[in-house]
Amino acid sequence: MKLFLQTKIVPFILQFIVRFIYLTNKKVFHHPIIDEKEPYLICFWHGELLMQPFNYQKLRPNGKVSGMISNHKDGEILVRLSGYLGIHAIRGSSSKGGVKALISAIKEIKGGDDIAITPDGPRGPRHSVADGIVAISKKTNAKILIFNCRPSKYWQFNSWDKFVVPKPFGTLEFFIQEPLDISSLEREEAKVLLKEKMLINAMK
Repeated sequence: MKLFLQTKIVPFILQFIVRFIYLTNKKVFHHPIIDEKEPYLICFWHGELLMQPFNYQKLRPNGKVSGMISNHKDGEILVRLSGYLGIHAIRGSSSKGGVKALISAIKEIKGGDDIAITPDGPRGPRHSVADGIVAISKKTNAKILIFNCRPSKYWQFNSWDKFVVPKPFGTLEFFIQEPLDISSLEREEAKVLLKEKMLINAMK
């Protein structure tokens, strides 16, 4: 019964809360012009992930994106919640099921769909960049779109990722940077550059 509540009922209720927060906030979008035929790697910090499905939907109303979500039991809640918000799931992370998840992500990109990754998830450290996103980008030649969301009013958890939950009736400022091409960079150079750019509009 507890498992049923956690994996079925809780995500179902949470999606309504997330939608309510989004609908009651003023929205400001800072989006680039992108190639509609090109698949992208989408990245955002773990602590800012809650509103990012709406950021993506504004950019690509008819797009398909799959998120890499941890195989940990807590990931099941995120899988269900993401599904309600239009995000498909690839299970696996840098700490568990990583190789299988990377292969699946590469197949999705080559099939023309977008992939979403939190480079510092699922366990941190906060604002760190794991190897996965760089490996996928280099293997597929996919460019990276950096997403951020800054709410004017919010709650911030005392968790490793400083998870942010926007409050209703404020303003949500959404950012997407110009596509980033890291094909000419070495792995560590790419990770440093990606982190620098992801921090430009990040929550503190």
